[in-house]
Amino acid sequence: MRIRVSPVRRLAGRVVVPGDKSISHRAALFGALASGRTEITGFLEGEDCLATLKAVRALGAEVTRKGSGHYLVDGTGLDGLTEPEDVIDCGNSGTGARLLVGVLAGQPFWTVLTGDESLRSRPMDRVAEPLRRMGATVVGRREGSRLPLAVRGTRPLKALTYASPVASAQVKTALLLAGLWADGPVTVREPTLSRDHTERMLSGFGARIETGPQGITLTPGAPLRGQPVSVPGDISSAAFFLVAAAAMPDADVTVAHVGTNPTRTGVLEVLEAMGAAIRAETPGGPGSAAEPAADLVVRGGRLRGTGIGGAVIPRLIDEVPILAVAAALAEGPTEVRDAAELRVKESDRIRAIASELGRMGVTIAERPDGLRIEGGARLRGARVHSGGDHRMAMSLVIAGLLADGETVVEDTDCIATSFPGFLNAVNHLAGSPAARAEA
Repeated sequence: MRIRVSPVRRLAGRVVVPGDKSISHRAALFGALASGRTEITGFLEGEDCLATLKAVRALGAEVTRKGSGHYLVDGTGLDGLTEPEDVIDCGNSGTGARLLVGVLAGQPFWTVLTGDESLRSRPMDRVAEPLRRMGATVVGRREGSRLPLAVRGTRPLKALTYASPVASAQVKTALLLAGLWADGPVTVREPTLSRDHTERMLSGFGARIETGPQGITLTPGAPLRGQPVSVPGDISSAAFFLVAAAAMPDADVTVAHVGTNPTRTGVLEVLEAMGAAIRAETPGGPGSAAEPAADLVVRGGRLRGTGIGGAVIPRLIDEVPILAVAAALAEGPTEVRDAAELRVKESDRIRAIASELGRMGVTIAERPDGLRIEGGARLRGARVHSGGDHRMAMSLVIAGLLADGETVVEDTDCIATSFPGFLNAVNHLAGSPAARAEA
């Protein structure tokens, strides 16, 4: 599928984005490991998270869909998962695959995980290697560093203190989950703090989690108990509209009920440093005390270039493609650094951003760990390619709204992995069918 995009003169209105992808994955997995029922509302019904629901079903949890984004997960408890009858397909989801490897490390049976072509090319050794140290068997392609992987867990696993070379919530979560079946505490240290959804949610389910200067520690022995989970809107999905509105004069956009967990709000800090006018309003209604949320109101204006690097990178790593669009339109240069992790996402996003925005007239230089974007561009419509990466596809659609002339974004089926209603939301704010899907 391709998307044909026409430029628009103004964006206005209120839009709701899908549930947070990271929280949805965790709610499904933690609910499967808990005793009793976990009721999830706001669950992201994108392909990635639905693949995780299929995985927990295959492992013996009961999953019931009650309505849009509303699921009941009747867990098996920590000792109740069962060997699946077939290979588990994680689709395009690196989060789902890596977190599942952590769970499977503590299961005394074999499980085989695979994924699509993109996921099979992404590194898994960052979770497999420390889990092997804990006693799990993880074998597969490229010395067990690429899917398909076969995992044979054991109980108990060995206690571990692990200094992660990268700030990665996926690595941290996989090891903490494995720690549920360890013979002693499992501690993960990171160079900078990664998103903390796991610590918040596991604590709510009853796990013994301690956060301190020495890292995040899970002490095994406490059962998990099912609970209600209200999933707020995904700030990574909201970011597309935040940037579009901030970069368009006279725009007035509200993105409703967005998660504002401080470990995820780096995109707001960068946009504000660029001069964007963003206001957070806390509405009444249902929510989760563990995961704060707000309505985000954005007024359009002029942006200026800034520096993006250091400790803020783990808090906005998924938003770099759309922030690159903001940087292209800003006055003055923007430097993105310390972001080499972008090279092992669904695509090599550093290369993809430089290539595809370059086609639209942006002066942009690729660096080993980031980009230099000169700013002040007058985007021109072009034929561009997502490379099968959902965040690249949506970023290029937004760039097309802000360009002169028509833009065609190729290979956009991937958007369904995280934001199935993206085009409807775009056209609602545009007040016209500005973005049209074609076979």
